[in-house]
Amino acid sequence: MCRHMAYLGPPASLAELLLEPEHGLLEQSYAPRDMRGGGTINADGFGVGWYSDGAVRRYRSARPMWTDASFAEFAGGVRSGAVLGAARSATLGMPVVETACAPFTDGIWLFSHNGRIAGWPESAAKQAARLDVVDLLTLDAPTDSALLWALLRQRLGAGADPAGAVAELVGEIAAAAPDSRLNLLLTDGTRLIATTWTHALWVRRGAGAVTAASEPFGGGGWTEIDDRRLVVADRDGVRVTALVEGDR
Repeated sequence: MCRHMAYLGPPASLAELLLEPEHGLLEQSYAPRDMRGGGTINADGFGVGWYSDGAVRRYRSARPMWTDASFAEFAGGVRSGAVLGAARSATLGMPVVETACAPFTDGIWLFSHNGRIAGWPESAAKQAARLDVVDLLTLDAPTDSALLWALLRQRLGAGADPAGAVAELVGEIAAAAPDSRLNLLLTDGTRLIATTWTHALWVRRGAGAVTAASEPFGGGGWTEIDDRRLVVADRDGVRVTALVEGDR
């Protein structure tokens, strides 16, 4: 699988959020604790997106995070109050290229997927066929995560409520490919929207801050989110609801 995290709060450096914490994303790239059978390390690239002066910035690399000296050199000097980072473990048969690494972006949005679509690509052919041909031909990469982003972006572009769009997409893909792992993470710099579907997610609240991550890092205060949940959070609070009607 992959590891991802998102932070909203007082401005902090990328190094403080990703590289320096005990068991932060850097350590999770080479020593994850909860892959649940989805590989052993996250060495197939990484990416970080952040908001600066009203614009989305992004850095992606196909290299393992721990080998990228260029990122380590500038991460301490980049500060933001809204950050999404991801370390990739490529599913067998999918390319290891920079453009396959989250976060994916368009306009104000940053998106990441931790998991896989089971039975790819046949299981998602019906959903892919609904995309505009140009959108399909210009996917960042021929991967399940890039397709999920294109499908979500289509909904967002049509004016759908972001949390509803995320929940609807997870339900549709899970119905078409029941053994999928669909932990999605979306932010516009002011709110986080996340799902748990057959993988782990933890949330930590602080003073005017919220962090969501595949694995806890940097001390205590974390709460594990139950499976099949939708999380909507901002700097003031966290709301967790069931993705499947009838779940408590």
